[in-house]
Amino acid sequence: MTAPAGATWRGQAHHLLTRSVTYADSVLDAVTPQLLSRPTPCHAWDLRMLLVHAEESLAILHEGVTAYQVAASVAPAPAHPASDGSSAAALVSVFRQCATALLHASAQADGDLPITIEGHPMPVDCLRTAGALEIAVHAWDISQSCGRCLPIPDEPANDLLEQARLLVPRLGRYPLFAAPAPAPPRSTSSDRLTAYLSRPVRNKDLLVRNECG
Repeated sequence: MTAPAGATWRGQAHHLLTRSVTYADSVLDAVTPQLLSRPTPCHAWDLRMLLVHAEESLAILHEGVTAYQVAASVAPAPAHPASDGSSAAALVSVFRQCATALLHASAQADGDLPITIEGHPMPVDCLRTAGALEIAVHAWDISQSCGRCLPIPDEPANDLLEQARLLVPRLGRYPLFAAPAPAPPRSTSSDRLTAYLSRPVRNKDLLVRNECG
């Protein structure tokens, strides 16, 4: 992963990361033991698998802003849920602890030092922005799975969509993302962002699954 030409983050990326974590925190209260086997908008992942993946992604982001290098740019797909016996409370607690640690590390990171990801240099703020996108959209996935369907707030959703068009272009996104889904003209900012990242704008009474990163 390399920083796309024309992207600008300085002075805004940590704030965007903070807003994504705040949104994620607001959806986690809906996670219960009974819901861990529920499907999510992420193809073939249930809620437990998605929470495990999110924690692994948070760990990778934390490594980036503390060690200024990352061995892999994408967290691997989680194992089958039967291999992880963590309770819902434990999964939520670890998510929150990892997100808090990431914010603290991000606030202290030297923005002038590049991060090396698989041998490629990247600005710290680029990683912060990619992290904000990952956290917000997977939090949205969690909310859909829990049946709460809490939208990403307008301001961060608009900012994230602008950056998503740079970080996840329409071409070359597969297999991390499928093609963008259609977004009706009256779609919310949250709908436009999630549709761009392959989540169909959906009937609120249906859970529509698609490929996602």
